Amino acid sequence: MFGNLFEEDFSFISNNHCEKGKKSKPRDSEPPAPRDFTNLSGIKNQGGTCYLNSLLQTLLFTPEFREALFSLGPEELGSLDNSSKPDAKVRIIPLQLQRLFAQLLLLDQQAASTTDLTESFGWNSHEEMRQHDVQELNRILFSALESSLVGTSGHDLINRLYHGIVVNQIVCRECKNISERQVKEDILEMETLVMSVRLLQSFGGKKRVDHSKVETLFCITVCLQLFKIILQSAKLRKLPPFLTISLLRFNFDFEKCERYKETSCYTFPIQINLRPFCEQTEMDDSEYMYELFSVIIHKGGCYGGHYHVYIRDVDELGNWQLKDGLIEDEPLGDTENAKVVENPLVVLKGILSEEESKQIPVDQLGQKLLEKKGVSWNKKYRKEYGALRKYLQNHPHIFQFSPDENKVGLKEKHKLPFKSDSQGQDLQSPSQKNDVQWNSEKNPTRLRASSAGCHWFDLNDSKVQPIKEKDIEKQFQGKESAYMLFYRKSQLKRPPEARGNPRYQIPEHLLNEMNAANTELQKKRAECDSANNGIDLHLHLSSCYKFHNGALHPSLTWKESVVDLTIDRRKTLGDLRQSVFQMLESWEGDMILSIAKPLPAGLHLYQILDGDELTLDGIELADGADVFVWNGKEVGGTKVMTGPDHAPVVVNVLRLAEYNEGGKGQHFTESQHVFSCSTKLGDLRRALAPLGGIILKNGSEPDKEAKNWEVFLEEDMKETVKSVGLTDGCSVLILDSHDQSFVNVSSGNLTAFTYDISWLQVKNYCRTEEEEKHLLSQISSYLNYVIYLSVFPALLVTANDSCLRPVSGNGKLLSPVPEDYTVKEAELKMGSLLGLCRGKAPTSTQTALLLLSFPYVCFCFSVGDNWHLRRIDWCYEAGEALSQENSLFSLPGDSPHELLLRVQMGIPGERDYYDSTDLVWDISKECTAWALRQRVASHYFLPIDKIEIAKYFAEKFEWLPISSWTQQISKRKRKKKQESLQSAPYHLKDGDIIGVKNLLLDDTKDFSTVRDDVGKEKQRQLAFEKKKSRQTERLQDHVFSEEKLNIKHRKPEVALSINVGVFR
Repeated sequence: MFGNLFEEDFSFISNNHCEKGKKSKPRDSEPPAPRDFTNLSGIKNQGGTCYLNSLLQTLLFTPEFREALFSLGPEELGSLDNSSKPDAKVRIIPLQLQRLFAQLLLLDQQAASTTDLTESFGWNSHEEMRQHDVQELNRILFSALESSLVGTSGHDLINRLYHGIVVNQIVCRECKNISERQVKEDILEMETLVMSVRLLQSFGGKKRVDHSKVETLFCITVCLQLFKIILQSAKLRKLPPFLTISLLRFNFDFEKCERYKETSCYTFPIQINLRPFCEQTEMDDSEYMYELFSVIIHKGGCYGGHYHVYIRDVDELGNWQLKDGLIEDEPLGDTENAKVVENPLVVLKGILSEEESKQIPVDQLGQKLLEKKGVSWNKKYRKEYGALRKYLQNHPHIFQFSPDENKVGLKEKHKLPFKSDSQGQDLQSPSQKNDVQWNSEKNPTRLRASSAGCHWFDLNDSKVQPIKEKDIEKQFQGKESAYMLFYRKSQLKRPPEARGNPRYQIPEHLLNEMNAANTELQKKRAECDSANNGIDLHLHLSSCYKFHNGALHPSLTWKESVVDLTIDRRKTLGDLRQSVFQMLESWEGDMILSIAKPLPAGLHLYQILDGDELTLDGIELADGADVFVWNGKEVGGTKVMTGPDHAPVVVNVLRLAEYNEGGKGQHFTESQHVFSCSTKLGDLRRALAPLGGIILKNGSEPDKEAKNWEVFLEEDMKETVKSVGLTDGCSVLILDSHDQSFVNVSSGNLTAFTYDISWLQVKNYCRTEEEEKHLLSQISSYLNYVIYLSVFPALLVTANDSCLRPVSGNGKLLSPVPEDYTVKEAELKMGSLLGLCRGKAPTSTQTALLLLSFPYVCFCFSVGDNWHLRRIDWCYEAGEALSQENSLFSLPGDSPHELLLRVQMGIPGERDYYDSTDLVWDISKECTAWALRQRVASHYFLPIDKIEIAKYFAEKFEWLPISSWTQQISKRKRKKKQESLQSAPYHLKDGDIIGVKNLLLDDTKDFSTVRDDVGKEKQRQLAFEKKKSRQTERLQDHVFSEEKLNIKHRKPEVALSINVGVFR
């Protein structure tokens, strides 16, 4: 029907993870989890089989179907053991269904697998990942079962339980003659459209059929005329024991050409009386009464979702209770009264029934509701039921609108009061015989939880949980709503021996198979439980250890000193102690168990295990933990300090070596010493430097290169090894004197050490062979001192003839560093590489300019017979050419004292200027608007108060007037307000154009020209075109994104099928 219309939604599936501290095992090696508190088994989802699981659970909780299937023995169905034999007729589908039902009833596992069953259907892994329509599966599965059971006593199983007879009737309006057509079909084919109505309305509805839409229909028996108007309806001639109703929630919108899911409200009763819809109505009421026992629910849309099922446990096989205790129903009367009060339909009908006039305005109805209930419709009901007018329109069978739809009233038949019999059923007047009322208007009989077979469960694949009967009402509408309904006749009573007995009517061979499977499961769970909860402990015996150098060390080999013990983590510490006593029969005296940890210095003891009543899991004893067994005082006659404060730390101690000690290039000696974490630094210094000295700590990581050294001050001597951050592997340097200023090292474990010292590398470019020097320089020392340190040993050049130039990462020499800069001012980092080159170093007020000629550098070249200059950086990267217009330029780090401006005088009476002239302006003293006005005025020999000036921004075609001051301000004010024209908003620089207005001849202060107007118009047009282009692109992108969202790549629909053998 729908093929693989739906794609499985896995949001409900939760992954199980191993708990902390437990050994992780492969999933295949772990047995399935046992059943939970409900004592019901779920079904595993194979990827997209939630629709199959929901239908299988419904069939399982249909006792008559289950027992009829179990009544077929191996003599009729064959045996699964013979399924591989070519000549054997084995009805695999019924056998696998029997086996699955037995597992769901008897096997102690949380969820059963349908793999064997789907394989008997002929499905492969791709089919198991596709989700199909459950209504389609219901018909195909029943058809496959009928084909599989041909020739057996169960050949009529489906027909006996589910088949009925429906009669279609056509009534002539003229002569009242009834023409009928009998159709024998499955009741599961009874499909109802979901159009915001009730189930019983869709059953009893009559359709008017106009003759223009029907082929020639003649009333042959009576009036022999064409049917101008006819009434068409259906009657039930034979009722089946089980009634299956499919709600057609998935439709197709022919205007939009797309599928959609109908999510509007569609109510259905717990109990239903089908007498009004049957052809024969003479039998007792019990023959027409049905009870709801299963609701298959679809959650999602028409292109994806998930199925689960609400099922009533007829035989009470499950344990209907919540984790916090038994579920108790509220008193029936109070519940019904509360629902009647809260039901807006009853309230509105009550208000309209009290009105003398037949109809009242809709607004007046809302006002009367406010007066009666004390709360408006919008506050109380709108969120759940929508607007008042829309709610009234959704109930046309109750409310009647005026032609203009401004007034509303009750239909005549709903003005009669309701009466109830002793059982709470509605007794209808003759006019209501064909319109059965349901519980949204009049609540049906509420089945008590204490009565037999009234417990409901939600079976959601592997998950099973109890629900209340009122939870079914939540599935009337929405994206998660009812999709299939299953009713059973009320007169079908279950035998007392079936109540709470899952073994009832199960064949003996299946009982034996399930018993054996449960025994195997218990065995596997015991083994898995032991593996998951067993922990391996390493017992270290004190008799095999000795204490020296701050830690415990085995006197024998490691294997001979350790005894392994496996114990359940749920056992107590007392059980562990008893197990150790049994292992060590020769132990005498007290036995203390302590947590031990192997450290680089040796084995160290931490906390003592106390509290024999505590479990090993409770004291967080991890798998693989080391436990030391001793008397709690001493080991080998030596007192042992325990705890983290006394943990031993291995420290690498470095000392400056003598000149020829350790061979060529070895400038440090290294040794390892062990100290307790509680050792004071003063004691450590006395132990390592008895004659005095300083201690330096390497601030770098133990496994990284040592570059950052810190000196321990005198006030640090009271601190402990732990508080100053010395850990295993840390290095300390012992110096015998405080007079160390630098160390020249070319190899070794350390590069350098400093307190406030940094080191630099200098490469000598003054010699033919390159020689690197590692230098130590005070941060505050000057670079010429660094030069001296490097040059003096070389004895090649003097410090006055050399300069230092930083070397970039690619080996290029950069700009020389001024000789009066400090290392900090030069922004040199520790380890920076400098090149010692010939030539005098510049000072901080100078800038080096390198002129490179064509034969040697390719960045300078000739144009015709003339030479030109280009700026280049110190990496020899060429910049822009220096043109004649830009002949004045500044180098990096150089602050110019003059600006070259282009000034042009405005032509009086015209929007134009004379040719520009160059103006050199000295800005060494100040670069203010007053100074510029003064310079321009002197250039044109005009009074300063008779000119106006503005800067021209060519890229915007705009002029920005420079502030006009009519008189010179005082020096005091000028010092306070130094506004440089080189800053915002003018950003004055070389080559800028300054416009000048002579106020003696031209009093207009508009600096713009005709060219500026044209340029601005072009800019506006260009901006408008860009904006239009961007809007078009955004619109196209939006349309494309919408199309991309709407285009959903669906998998090709594949029809559902079940392969069945031939057994005729």
